[in-house]
Amino acid sequence: MMTGRFFAAGADRRIAITIAILLAVAIVVPILNIAVPPASAFHVPAYIVALVGKYLCYALLALALDLVWGYCGILSLGHGAFFALGGYAMGMYLMRQIGERGVYGNPLLPDFMVFLNWKELPWFWHGFDHFWFAALMVMLVPGLLAFIFGWFAFRSRVTGVYLSIITQAMTYALLLAFFRNDMGFGGNNGLTDFKDILGFNVQANTTRSALFAASAIALALGVFITWRIIGSKYGKLLMAVRDAESRTRFLGWRAENVKLFAFTVSAVMAGVAGALYVPQVGIINPGEFDPANSIEVVVWTAVGGRGTLVGPIIGALLVNGGKSWFTGAFPEFWLFALGGLFVAVTLFLPKGIVGMWDQWQNSRRERRAAATPEQGIPPIVEVAMPVKQKPAAKSSPTPLDGGEPQPAE
Repeated sequence: MMTGRFFAAGADRRIAITIAILLAVAIVVPILNIAVPPASAFHVPAYIVALVGKYLCYALLALALDLVWGYCGILSLGHGAFFALGGYAMGMYLMRQIGERGVYGNPLLPDFMVFLNWKELPWFWHGFDHFWFAALMVMLVPGLLAFIFGWFAFRSRVTGVYLSIITQAMTYALLLAFFRNDMGFGGNNGLTDFKDILGFNVQANTTRSALFAASAIALALGVFITWRIIGSKYGKLLMAVRDAESRTRFLGWRAENVKLFAFTVSAVMAGVAGALYVPQVGIINPGEFDPANSIEVVVWTAVGGRGTLVGPIIGALLVNGGKSWFTGAFPEFWLFALGGLFVAVTLFLPKGIVGMWDQWQNSRRERRAAATPEQGIPPIVEVAMPVKQKPAAKSSPTPLDGGEPQPAE
């Protein structure tokens, strides 16, 4: 009982430290980029701000996957679809902000629609000239897709590898659909050439720093929300479904509703990550629906440690940082390195970096507790008790002449 309370307190401290670090980074890095002169050693270049901001969006996506995989046992290979849908919703808003500054100077239609001889704006593009509407769609579209998909999948009792396969099939179907020019999303080229966001130039250092800070704050908020969900009674029920779904159903709980809620919340978080990602990279195209991207998210989560909240963040930052270096030094070997990393983690670090750290700390603490008596309890001293000897049987003396013994008188 005492060990459980200690680990709960330790997990809470770890979450609090993570949130504090993210909030501090959201303040310090923009200041070092804007206020510190470029000649100073403490200056953070603009390209580093954009690169790390992209990594923070990836970390939020990995955290979203951890909610359903680490705590509910749902291995989704389609979270890249929710990420891309949130990115497209933000991209549509950014395209509407271009207006007459496009190549063709059309105040209403984006350039790709003019090129394809579209005569009017499609109905699903209306409203995206307002930021509040785009922000609503960033959460609503991925959440609605996850709700509809989960409603049919979970109520049909689809689990395990079969659920993973159909999530990947969903992602691939969206990839093929968004590649078509007649879908109205830019086809293969996607949406790009963004100018402004909320009236500020997307390419300006101040705007990039603000987007970086927004990404760090969104990640901190995602950690807090996920931690509150896991620490609640619903979180205990979520883990019960993960560990023993049949027993949970036997106790009267609707496991499909439990999984549906977590899956929908996770999709909304992934959509927010995609929306913050697009203005920082300057493009969104159907390649974001590639199933390989969703598999990479699984690798990030596994490397950091699923079911730990902090682990997926560490995994996303480490793997993507290594990817940036490796693709520059050995670009043709990156996919082999990524596959080898996943195999190595599966064989030697099945609980990830954070999970193995917790296991090591647990074993170390148990050894220390076994070696040192608990404070306040005196050590047990073994006292040797005298052994009571059994009296010898009484018999008559043996005659010296070797004759027969005589009975005692």
